[in-house]
Amino acid sequence: MDKPAAPPTPAWLPYGALLLILAIIATLVWLTRSYDEEVQRTTLISDVLWMEQNLRFHLDRNAAQLGQLGPALIAGRHGDVATEAGLRHLLRAESGLARIIWTDADGTMRGAQPPASDDHLVGESGGTVPARSIFRLARAIGRPVYGPAYPITGGDHHFEVHVPIYSDGAFIGTAVGVYSLQSLVVRELPWWFSERYRVSVLDSDGQELAAKSGVGAPASGHDYSIAFDPPGHGLVLHIAAHRGEIRWIPLLLVASLVMLGSIIVWSIWQLRRQLQRRQAAEHALHKESTFRKAMEDSLLTGLRARDLSGRVTYVNPAFCRMVGYSAGELVGHLPPMPYWDPEHLERTQELHELIMAGGTPPEGMEVRLRRKDGSRLDAQIFEAPLIDGEGRHSGWMGSVLDITEQKRAEELARQQEERLQATSRLVTMGEMASTLAHELNQPLAAIASYNSGCINRLESGDCNRAEMLDIHQRIARQARRAGDIVRRVHDFVRRSEPKRIAVDLNAIIREAVELLEADTRKRQVRVHTGLSGLPALDADPVMLEQIVVNLVRNAMDAMRDTPATRREVTISTRREGSNAVLQVSDRGSGIPPETAARLFEPFFTTKAEGMGMGLNICRSIAELHHGHLGFEARPDGGTIFTLTLPLEPA
Repeated sequence: MDKPAAPPTPAWLPYGALLLILAIIATLVWLTRSYDEEVQRTTLISDVLWMEQNLRFHLDRNAAQLGQLGPALIAGRHGDVATEAGLRHLLRAESGLARIIWTDADGTMRGAQPPASDDHLVGESGGTVPARSIFRLARAIGRPVYGPAYPITGGDHHFEVHVPIYSDGAFIGTAVGVYSLQSLVVRELPWWFSERYRVSVLDSDGQELAAKSGVGAPASGHDYSIAFDPPGHGLVLHIAAHRGEIRWIPLLLVASLVMLGSIIVWSIWQLRRQLQRRQAAEHALHKESTFRKAMEDSLLTGLRARDLSGRVTYVNPAFCRMVGYSAGELVGHLPPMPYWDPEHLERTQELHELIMAGGTPPEGMEVRLRRKDGSRLDAQIFEAPLIDGEGRHSGWMGSVLDITEQKRAEELARQQEERLQATSRLVTMGEMASTLAHELNQPLAAIASYNSGCINRLESGDCNRAEMLDIHQRIARQARRAGDIVRRVHDFVRRSEPKRIAVDLNAIIREAVELLEADTRKRQVRVHTGLSGLPALDADPVMLEQIVVNLVRNAMDAMRDTPATRREVTISTRREGSNAVLQVSDRGSGIPPETAARLFEPFFTTKAEGMGMGLNICRSIAELHHGHLGFEARPDGGTIFTLTLPLEPA
């Protein structure tokens, strides 16, 4: 049982697969990009937190050192070596402190380093409300308190940290550290941080108070903001990442994905085109194969293919119908084949070996075969080399024609031709009957006369032996003459199977002339012969004699109206190459063009008593001997009929 055919692939499937691949590639690129962005943002946040912790640690450390120096400063020992060293350490450039101020318990400034007047600090050391409130807050909570940022001359901004100072548990004043925002940001941040990021300090209104950035470094679009606490009061640290060096790994990964996607898309597109071309080629091949199969199945000629060992590889339906076997019974079969005729097995085997050695001649070969039902058939086989697609000789391809009916028709036609020839000869002899009767009367009358003379001599007793011998010799000659006439007539009109033997064309012509001798005398026609030496022909002598008799009688008929003195028939023979040429010419009125066009047609005649088959039969006999019969006008009046016969057997 045949398996059900698989359902066809939907036409949208390749395009859907292509869209899916493109979506996957786009997703991978987006995920890679997002991952890289996330990594950069995570790194940014991590660095910002580190910076924030570093600043917080730095501010707390400075506040602690201020708390340590505060008692000495308030006590007036700021000139001590240790205190002086502590001040210099705190006021170094990288600490971010622009000035250190110390006050007493009432908030009155006791001193500053570097020294400055009270009005130098805008709103802070001058006893304004914000400064007093920060001082009181620091005294109240006992911890450092940071004040808001304020502008100073030069465009910088400062903020202060008030550190409460205690001695023996009693509040004795504050140590105030004045920070420069610009110095704190510029000095405190390491170089690598500013190479990566732009750091700016913004107030609550978003105004930039201080900033640090790498020179000429473009922004990457990544930024992060965090509260600047301490000192607080609405200050915000804004960090924007610079566009750093090219990140080759993510870039190469994205480029690889894009390139891979492009290659896949191109490959799928090319594959689709290739599939379309292949499908078109397969469709064309299927159409061509179906067309060829339909042609082979509709042929009446049998087709058979065999490999070099003689094994049958293909047969078409016409061949199967011809021999009665199915393709399954024949394909794969080696000689001897089941359709070979057992009675002609050796002959068929010889033909098979001959074909395997070099194919068949152009005209093919005839062979007798046997059908599956036992009936015989005649076949004509044409075999040629079978060349495969690589130009190699892979076997033999044969076409087989059933010529059984053709052979039967040819045999019937041959028999009909023989009957027509015999009939034609009978008609000819019928036309010559009176002349032949006259010819026979002469020898018979002479025999009777000689016989009467012999009887009279015997009765009278006057019997001369020598005279009687002469009379009997004359009687014998006349009897032989009559017998020859009867024999020639019998040979000419008898119906016999065609037989080819080695014959002398000149001898056949002489016998035909003797047969027509009485008719030529009656018609007062002179027959001249010019016969040259010719080798023997392979032919049927009766058929050739029939041609000569017909041509000579037609020549005599053509000269009915010609004066008796000009009635001449000339018969000549000669050799031209490998052919023997016989010519019969007359001195008649010639053949009109309208008659010449139909001269060899069956049943066409210009004689009232004619059958119209004589010349047609003559031409058929000539073609049967692989020769040719034609005619032409004689230059001095009349017609020349020319018979050409091959000297070598065909």
